[in-house]
Amino acid sequence: MTKPINCEPLKELIRTVPDFPKPGILFYDITTLLKDKAGFAQLIDALAAYYIGKDIDLVLGIEARGFIFGPALAYRLNAGFVPVRKPKKLPAPTARVNYDLEYGTDSLEIHLDAIQPGQRVIIVDDLLATGGTMQATVQLVRQLGGDIAGLAFAIELDFLKGRAKFPEYDVFSLLHYDE
Repeated sequence: MTKPINCEPLKELIRTVPDFPKPGILFYDITTLLKDKAGFAQLIDALAAYYIGKDIDLVLGIEARGFIFGPALAYRLNAGFVPVRKPKKLPAPTARVNYDLEYGTDSLEIHLDAIQPGQRVIIVDDLLATGGTMQATVQLVRQLGGDIAGLAFAIELDFLKGRAKFPEYDVFSLLHYDE
């Protein structure tokens, strides 16, 4: 078993932006972490260390920031990468799930042939907040018969309790914020 990598110093590379996208919200901006080559490498290495040896077939990245981490993680795990997109972005036949947001509804799609039944997948995104987007992606994977080996996040906002929506899954987050 690989020793866990201490990622707490990476918090220093994440910029917080108050009142974005609306008043009262504190936004955790990862672009400052991504541009730091050592920080970005450490983040990907830490995610990969958790999943190495778990026989992962595919890494699914949720649009848009899951596209940043997903391919790099897939490469490190010797797995394929599958994008989960907003509607009408994928060219071949898709499965679609609609889900609720605090201010409306949205949809996600995946190619129908993206996952073969029984393939072991992890789903990666930048942030776990309330868990709505991840719930929709889990539904898509279930529709296609994939075996969810884990849900991976760079950041988890613990105070929003999104993890509670996934008691049956291995949820792994590198950085935690309590408020």
